[in-house]
Amino acid sequence: MTENIAGIFAAAIAADPTRPLLTWYDDATGDRTELSGATLANWVAKTANLLVDSAGLAPGNSAGVLLPPHWQTAAVLLGCWSARLEVIGGQPGDPVTRPVDVLFAATDRITEATAWSAGDRYALALAPLAAPARDLPAGYVDYVIEVRGHGDHFTPEPQDGPQDAPLAARAARRATELGIGTGDRVLVDAARHPDPVDWLLAPLTVGASVVLCGRLDRDRLAGRTATEKVTVQLT
Repeated sequence: MTENIAGIFAAAIAADPTRPLLTWYDDATGDRTELSGATLANWVAKTANLLVDSAGLAPGNSAGVLLPPHWQTAAVLLGCWSARLEVIGGQPGDPVTRPVDVLFAATDRITEATAWSAGDRYALALAPLAAPARDLPAGYVDYVIEVRGHGDHFTPEPQDGPQDAPLAARAARRATELGIGTGDRVLVDAARHPDPVDWLLAPLTVGASVVLCGRLDRDRLAGRTATEKVTVQLT
């Protein structure tokens, strides 16, 4: 088994980089975004290069991530792990336990983010079509604007990051527990499975693809399951 997240991600897209790997739905806005493995890999590489080249971070540095399940969150998380950073999450209301070297925050969590001691700060509007934030909070750089200027390829450092081995082990275990197998198309209710080990890493570990649904409208579930050729539901 691959024991680092960058390797798991690379293996997940190697067989067919053009197939849909992560499809995002927001049933409150009607947004649907489909990313092939190659497209998501492009965003991940740009994010890792942003962290190394712009933020000046190195393996073992820390990233705070105050983001909900979303395709852009996947790019941020995988980019952080590719750069061998330690990711410190934060569900609403979680205590802030330590400073971080960089912080990624959704624009609707900026008030909460003020409690975090951080170096560079990136805001994400998480808007359809990766639109930038309309009102960028003071002290923040817009992630979707800044990340686009960075390189499309990134080579991780050879040593694993501080979270690689434990996360890889958890992801493999959760794939088994959730009944996810190779080639599955997994529909995930983001509200019920907010942990990225469930909605991102467990499927990637076994080479499955993801249909991630935010604010899921259950009246659309049957039709979406058929349209997206879903084989496993995490709802």
